Amino acid sequence: MNYEFLKPVSANLLVYLSDLPVNTVGEKLLLHTPDHFPDLEGIQLALITVNDSRGLNAKGDKVNFDAFRKNWYGLFPGNWSAIMADLGTIDAGETLNDTYFVVKSIVADLLHKNILPVIIGGSQDLTYAIYRAYDRLEQMVNLVAVDSKIDVVSDVINPSESFLTKIIMEEPNNLLNYANIGYQTYYNSQEEIDLIDKLYFESYRLGEVASNIALAEPILRDADIVSVDIHAVKSADMGYFSKFNPNGFDGREICALARYSGLSDKVSSFGIFNIDTISAESLLITQILWYFVEGFNFRVNEYPYISKKTYFKYNVLLDDQELVFYKSDVSDRWWIEIDQAIYKEGGRKVLFPCSYEDYISATNQVIPERWWKAIKKMID
Repeated sequence: MNYEFLKPVSANLLVYLSDLPVNTVGEKLLLHTPDHFPDLEGIQLALITVNDSRGLNAKGDKVNFDAFRKNWYGLFPGNWSAIMADLGTIDAGETLNDTYFVVKSIVADLLHKNILPVIIGGSQDLTYAIYRAYDRLEQMVNLVAVDSKIDVVSDVINPSESFLTKIIMEEPNNLLNYANIGYQTYYNSQEEIDLIDKLYFESYRLGEVASNIALAEPILRDADIVSVDIHAVKSADMGYFSKFNPNGFDGREICALARYSGLSDKVSSFGIFNIDTISAESLLITQILWYFVEGFNFRVNEYPYISKKTYFKYNVLLDDQELVFYKSDVSDRWWIEIDQAIYKEGGRKVLFPCSYEDYISATNQVIPERWWKAIKKMID
């Protein structure tokens, strides 16, 4: 395995760690140090930083992640039981494709070991490498991006703004669904927005989500990969102004999205990308990470498509069809049933995450949009 490409945490960090109060996050982590690589057996979450931003700018400015780690190690955990490790840093390869290969290989091995990789740093096109890591699992993948841009532009030099095109076009195509949370219309051409709609993917404007952050929960509940472009957060809350962004999610909203991601039983990899100057941004980034880990530790591990016996069932007559909803008696989360056999041979009944608002819409004779797009994707 390519763990030799992981650079251990610095000796300075180990000195810093020795002076921390007891019961901090740093005290609970298994660390990759200069003379020790942790045994991965039993680990549930693995943090990796990546020092390659060439997909965002040609210079590929280096980032010192010590400031981020100091802030992360110094936080106090919640009532957490998950075993976590900090595996260190992947430095830039000779080419960007070399970095993709290392990220893909390490993420694939961690997924195979049922360890959730958390990738911090690097340009957002590293999402492509994470996506390709799922090839070994031979499963379809749902990707959710928290981003002010849809990143499906095909005529730009910057890979960080076009990685989705590569994911859509390249074989093998394992992408089942893509959803963008928080796009800002003036950063995206109408052609990009129309293409997402034509492919029956999902996109949600910043204002739509910010006014009702719970709207994002069912979307993130259905994700395998969550990719966060930190530029989706407004600059005033990030504390940096090198690329000033007056609009975006605020600190509480982005942390809520991270917590929803952690709570999702399905999310198996999580990344925060396009970090410019880690010293200024690191405090909010560590808090985003904290909320993701908090959510992970409170997963209820409910799989309604395996057992629905204790779920509340609601049948809604809508025009000439019946929609079947389920509500969890544990988490109060909602699902809508899709009978795939109606649309394709050999299909089965599956439950698709939805919201209470979707149920209310159905009772008012309005077809839930996410359900409609999922059906159209099967038909076409």
